[in-house]
Amino acid sequence: MNDQEQLAAYRAMQAAVQEEYDRTADRMATLKTQGKEKTATYRQLFARKLTLSELLSWYKTYGLMEKGEA
Repeated sequence: MNDQEQLAAYRAMQAAVQEEYDRTADRMATLKTQGKEKTATYRQLFARKLTLSELLSWYKTYGLMEKGEA
């Protein structure tokens, strides 16, 4: 894989992580409005959101994302 292909793959991965984070946050918000914050599903989504947030944080730390992007 050459540099251009690696960059394209990285950007695709970064976009996928951001999209998954956004979907997870939306699902959590929906469950919260239904009063389901104590459910296993909500807790699993919470853990997933934390993991994705950590990845996005690393991207920002290394200058791979702008601080206001996420």
